[in-house]
Amino acid sequence: MSPDLAVVVAAVALPFVAAALTPVFFRVLGEGTGFAGTVVALSSFGLLATQYGSEGSVSLEWIPSLNIALRFYVDGWALLFALLACGIGALIFTYSPAYMHGESGLVRYYAALLAFMGSIVGVALAADLVAIFLFWELTSLASFVLIGYYTADDSSQYAARMAMFITVGGGLFLLVGLLLLSIVAGDVLGPGAAFNLAAMLEEPDAMAAALRERGLFLPVLGLLAIGAGTKSAQVPLHFWLPNAMAAPTPVSAFLHSATMVKVGVYFIGRVRPMLVGPEWLFLFATLGLTTMTVCAIMAVASTDIKELLAYSTASHLGLMVAGFGFTSVYGAETGVFHLFNHALFKAALFLVAGIVAHEAGTREIDKLGGLRHDLPVTAVITTVVALSMAGIPPFNGFYSKELLFEAAVEASHHHDIGLLGVLYPAVAVFGSIFTVLYSLRFLSLFFGDRPEALGHVHRPPVTLLVPPAVLALLAAVVSVDPQIAVDAIVQSGLEATAVDPQEMHVGLPTSYSTPVGMSAVTIGVGLVAYPFYGRIHDGVRGVVGSTPPIRPNWWYDVIVEGLSDEGRSFAEYVHDGHLRTYASWTLGATCALALTGFVAAGAIAPAEFGLEATVPIALVLLVAVIGAVAVARSDSHIAGVLTLSILGFMVAIFYILASAPDLALTQLVVETLVLVIFLLVIEEIPESDVIGIGNVGVVVRDAVLSVAVGVTAFVTVLVSTGVRPDGSSDIARYYAEQAVPEGGGSNIVNVTLVDFRGFDTLGELAVVALAAISILTLIVMRGRGDDDELTDMPADGELSDDELTDDERTGTRSDGGTSGGADE
Repeated sequence: MSPDLAVVVAAVALPFVAAALTPVFFRVLGEGTGFAGTVVALSSFGLLATQYGSEGSVSLEWIPSLNIALRFYVDGWALLFALLACGIGALIFTYSPAYMHGESGLVRYYAALLAFMGSIVGVALAADLVAIFLFWELTSLASFVLIGYYTADDSSQYAARMAMFITVGGGLFLLVGLLLLSIVAGDVLGPGAAFNLAAMLEEPDAMAAALRERGLFLPVLGLLAIGAGTKSAQVPLHFWLPNAMAAPTPVSAFLHSATMVKVGVYFIGRVRPMLVGPEWLFLFATLGLTTMTVCAIMAVASTDIKELLAYSTASHLGLMVAGFGFTSVYGAETGVFHLFNHALFKAALFLVAGIVAHEAGTREIDKLGGLRHDLPVTAVITTVVALSMAGIPPFNGFYSKELLFEAAVEASHHHDIGLLGVLYPAVAVFGSIFTVLYSLRFLSLFFGDRPEALGHVHRPPVTLLVPPAVLALLAAVVSVDPQIAVDAIVQSGLEATAVDPQEMHVGLPTSYSTPVGMSAVTIGVGLVAYPFYGRIHDGVRGVVGSTPPIRPNWWYDVIVEGLSDEGRSFAEYVHDGHLRTYASWTLGATCALALTGFVAAGAIAPAEFGLEATVPIALVLLVAVIGAVAVARSDSHIAGVLTLSILGFMVAIFYILASAPDLALTQLVVETLVLVIFLLVIEEIPESDVIGIGNVGVVVRDAVLSVAVGVTAFVTVLVSTGVRPDGSSDIARYYAEQAVPEGGGSNIVNVTLVDFRGFDTLGELAVVALAAISILTLIVMRGRGDDDELTDMPADGELSDDELTDDERTGTRSDGGTSGGADE
């Protein structure tokens, strides 16, 4: 079944329309605007659900001349991610009114949340590289607003800037990778498929072969990995995610557990069939397992419940990346199934953390415990989802963790990866042990001893309980019968991401195997080590605290602060108030950019140039050269400007000799206006701007800069004139043929300027008129300068308050008396 264009577009557009209408919703509903968001999310969910079972692409023309379209592709993988975004989004909107009660800026909050949901749905369904990038960056923009929701909080603003810097910076790498893909696709699949990701995925082998032939396979793989890794918080760029916990808890549950941070994972799964291979295995399996282990250790070192969940999220993202990194079908099964499972239990855990912070008034782990007595329903929810996060059977997280072990073992047996064949399974087990530890620590908030300092804990309202309860119920259903989820949505996601998909079967193991042994070791060691959790926690914190380079924010702070300091120093050096400095930097940078662009584009190439000139033209050029030398030898600015005008007038004469009197007239007018402006302004240049002209260093600098400007202008003329088409172009023929019938004149240049391009000429005339008005204004103001100074004098010879001495202002005379009417 083919997808319906109208339905797909409506599902993507509806959240954006609702975001624009949020001020209206808030005026009518107030803090209940969140429930309007629930309706919007459920509507998009319903629209997408109607496309269940369909597969194919639909598109709207966007920029036909560049073969860019608003193209959407619907399959099981896209629907899985989009439905998760809308479904969990509906629960988050339901949760928000009670949690955000009394907060200011709710219009901004709900508008950004709706726009974010639409962006995620757009990323999930987009099949055009340009559309993918735009939706990708919209997620970063919306998350910046949401992370920085508390505008008066420095930590919130710091976290928002960090997230924007990392994710948008990674997006630039992604953009370059997408452009390289488009170039290769245009050559292999035709110009019409240059930006069509769906077409590329239909010919994955051809695309991979073409990338390798051009030597672009590794660059594209690396660029896409950086883009996806930054968005999905992979080591070493994982640190932005824990800092993003400065956002409100509903934001953390939606953006940083279920959707935004999974955009990178989703994209890795999407391009996996096209780029999978030995390099893919080494890169993503290594990156994912490293992130999984490092962030699991950091989660054990956490002291805040949201910080713990943030590091655990990064760890589980590493698990998904590692799963997709393994090239076997087990790897694809791991990535798809764990993306689904993680969304259920981690979003619920963040919502539970919000309930605890909201009702207990603290998020510090050491100050919480025994909450089962105060929050019994929340305790039940936490038990299900925390054990799922730990990977304890039969809870749903166990099944996808078991698949990771199978993928790691399969890679060690069937791929010649040397020592990595042993390290991959070992690291997977090691990281999973810490997962068990921090999961049990979170669960102990409800089943441990209740601290005496913990005050009364209120029961949460129903709207705070229902969303995590729904997620926990779904996790429980999958735990009891994981095949339900597999048959419903996971299998179709597997078919879109696996190279060799097969029918997926998941259940509790009934016999011993190496993955089962790995799970047993993980759970057993985790349970044995848990009584020593405090020592492990202190040990990890001690190592991190005593070793600055491994602190999460250390590198970021050093780099950003260093760039900021260097930027300030450079700005002070450049912005010194001297016109000569500004002109030097502006002209130098312009020349460097222009020449670099010519070289990069291959526009500069050796060529033979012939010079032919008549005697009159040669004389004109000779006078121009003499004038240029005279400018350099002039002893004052005024003399230099007057001498420089000789060049402009020689250009006008050159146009006359070339039978272009209209251009000559324009040149004369412009040259005269510029000359007048220079003469009026040059007297106002401070003397400090001419100091140092005799200095050898300044002279050398100016000489080098002058040569650079001349070379740039010369090369620009050669490049621009060298790209003339061979023979007459269609436009030239059109102007020549239509000059008389359409323009009523045989002078093609004049007809083109006045008729065919009349608006351009009108704009040029407007510029000339504005220049004339500006000159007139300068002349008038210059003549009125003395009068203005007299006008500014106080009336009747009185002094202004600023000109009075302290004694005169207070009425005290120097002889000790006072001035004023009373004494007189």
